[in-house]
Order: sequence, then C-alpha cells, then structure tokens
Amino acid sequence: MQVEVRNLAGESVGTADLSDTVFGLDVREDILHRVVRWQLARRRAGTHKVKGRSEVAGSTAKIYKQKGTGRARHGSKRGTMFRGGGIIFGPTPRDHGFALPKKIRKLGLRTALSSKAKDGKLILIDAAQLGEPKTKVLRRSLEGLGLSSVLFVVAGEAERNFALASRNLPLVDVLSQEGANVYDILRHDTLVLTQDAVGLLEERLQ
Repeated sequence: MQVEVRNLAGESVGTADLSDTVFGLDVREDILHRVVRWQLARRRAGTHKVKGRSEVAGSTAKIYKQKGTGRARHGSKRGTMFRGGGIIFGPTPRDHGFALPKKIRKLGLRTALSSKAKDGKLILIDAAQLGEPKTKVLRRSLEGLGLSSVLFVVAGEAERNFALASRNLPLVDVLSQEGANVYDILRHDTLVLTQDAVGLLEERLQ
C-alpha cells in the first residue's frame, strides 16, 4: 500500500510503502472490542470499598429480646436492614484486569491501524517537529490540514517544542510508537504517523 508523505505545512514530500500485514487487514470489530475492554479494565483503580456488618461503627449487643415483643427478630443494629448498618456483598478493593493473549493484543493494534488506513484517516508526515514551542503555530498547521481530533505517533520521545505546543490542545495527543494502543487510536478521529514510527511499528507487529 502506497501512501503520500506530507510535512506539517500540508505539502507533499514523497511517498511511502506500508505493509499490508500491518495496515491492510480486514477490520474485525470483535477483536477491537476485546482489546479495548482489556485496556480499560487494566486502567481501573479498583479502590472501591464499602463497610460490611463487621466494620461499621456501633454496638454488637442484641437490640431487644428474641421473643415476646411481637416485633421481628433482630441481632445488633449493625444489621444490613438498618440505616447506618453494614452493606452486604458490597464492592471491595480488587484488580479488574484480566488476561488477554499477546497474539490478540498484537492483532488488535494491527486491526486498529488498518481501520484508520481503510477509512482514509491515516496521515504520514516526515517529522513531528516545530521551530518554537507555540500552540498557535501547531493549531494553524492542524487547521490547514483540516484536523481537530488527532493522535500523533512518533518514534521515541516527542521533540520538545512539538510536545509543549501540543500539550494545550484538548483533542491532540502525542505518543511514542511503543505506547501506541488500540483505545487511543480509535478515540481520535485521525491518526498521524511519522515515517520513523511507521518503520518501528511494522518491525514490531509483523
């Protein structure tokens, strides 16, 4: 698959060949769904907690005698049916993550890249670099390219001026190719890859 390479000004600077095994797969929504669920589950803090019957404050004494009152039988006021009592089967701290085979994770990333390529939402640029760390300069470049919600994937660390300029744009994110993931690719409208990042992604995913 051959794709045009542009610079940040929108000018064509050449072409590049993309591997069909990474950027030309059929889109499988079931794989994307599994990988996104796996990612979001791993991100959960899992710090939810409520107090059970043994943890709430209050006496453990029986509130009134068992028989002869005509009322329902009760133990302590910590019971789950009382206001301020314990919660039964409530959430406790736990890890929400689950295992997903490495082959599925790799296939998910290749499928996400292929999805953007198929939809015409994949752009290749020669480099993600700016002469000065100015947000308005990058915003103008993106407006010139007709972009708003963008994920930039670069090789290694993002160039300092570019990283600083993009930091204040709410719908623009920059990731290294090692951090490229299905969820972030799908939640942005357009995926922009540098030429160096393409080579590293193809090497890693083939």
